[in-house]
Amino acid sequence: MSLRSKARRAGPETADNTRISKHAIDLDNYVPAYLTYLAGKISNSASATYRPKFGVGITDWRIMALLATEPWISAGRVCDVIGLDKAAVSRSVHGMKSNGFVDVQRADDDQSRQLIALTRKGLNLHDQIVKLSLAREQQLLKNFSAAERKILINFLSRMHAQVVDANVTDKRRGIS
Repeated sequence: MSLRSKARRAGPETADNTRISKHAIDLDNYVPAYLTYLAGKISNSASATYRPKFGVGITDWRIMALLATEPWISAGRVCDVIGLDKAAVSRSVHGMKSNGFVDVQRADDDQSRQLIALTRKGLNLHDQIVKLSLAREQQLLKNFSAAERKILINFLSRMHAQVVDANVTDKRRGIS
């Protein structure tokens, strides 16, 4: 599937080609575009599915999924793993606490740091959502063989490991 607009390819007969950059990225061959657009579409549809059915949005779900495997972690850890900003995590945790899905406690070693874990209610909700989440993943990957799925996970894992290096400043890269 092409990321380029069909309308753009066809274009009006009076297309003004001076409005096209000679440095434009070929979106059909630019990995970050595919990943960004794919992630956005998956997140939006997940949120549209989970919110009416379970009362949680995608940010809540991402945090719940992490807490189900790693309880009693700080909001900073959540931000580091998931890549969300602190304000979004704080809002989500506050809402989930109000709904009885998470407990929040002060860290023994640092009273200013709060640790978060799912409650029994939160774990039960997680377990309901995870069934739908895994079914959605299976649908996304239905045309992939088991070997291709392993390769895809390997590629994504390797890309994930390079994110920090990819985010170095332009000056360090020598780009002016």
